[in-house]
Amino acid sequence: MRGLVYSSLEHLCRLIAGASEEARLFERPGVQAARVPAAPERSVLNCTTYEHPEALSAAYDELAAAYDDIGARWTVWVHAGDDDAAALLSERGHVLDAQPQGMARTLDDPPGRPQLEDWSAEGSMEEVAIINDLAYGYEDSFRRALSGMAGEELYVYVANVEGKPAGGLITVDDGSNTDIGWVAVLPEARGRGLSGKLLAHALADAAERGQQTSTLVATKLGRPVYERLGYGAVGALEMWEYRLPSPT
Repeated sequence: MRGLVYSSLEHLCRLIAGASEEARLFERPGVQAARVPAAPERSVLNCTTYEHPEALSAAYDELAAAYDDIGARWTVWVHAGDDDAAALLSERGHVLDAQPQGMARTLDDPPGRPQLEDWSAEGSMEEVAIINDLAYGYEDSFRRALSGMAGEELYVYVANVEGKPAGGLITVDDGSNTDIGWVAVLPEARGRGLSGKLLAHALADAAERGQQTSTLVATKLGRPVYERLGYGAVGALEMWEYRLPSPT
């Protein structure tokens, strides 16, 4: 299951790289990265995955130059325990920014569909992006970078409160695995269980499509929600971020 989590990050990276104008996928043997000029301030969008530390080392200088060209903060998703990659990035000026938890569950017994009055499995990516911006205080970074995300494997879920989008998430099918991303609820709509209820519907839909497993990357705040829906921890990840030098 741990390998599925990282594979899904690679797949999501490709979708991010095609979601906004001038965004590109940087790809070298064993390395791929989303380069997003629409939101250079967000390292979670300007993100890199790799197969092994030797590949990351070989591509690093060219990769760093590509991000420097757009003035981006950028992050590398590092497998927890990969000391070689962590040491390389530390030497190059990256800092350990976060250690989210990879989580997974099977879909042979998906959760039931809870009562949720106003929701859609055909929401717009722009709605989900705006909800994330408002939930995390990011002005319009996600809207600029993610509104154009599309693909047959992408499903967009939105829950409304009083007729207005208040919670959202996406699912991305990668083979027989369904990955969950961009889960967020507006501050004023929290406490209603929107994210858990919406995710339960998404998992039920994935099971009906014949998907076998589901993965996600959880913050400390979101982990209890996912545990209640049957997800278990399969290993931490590390986000090693390169931050632009402060102006002098």
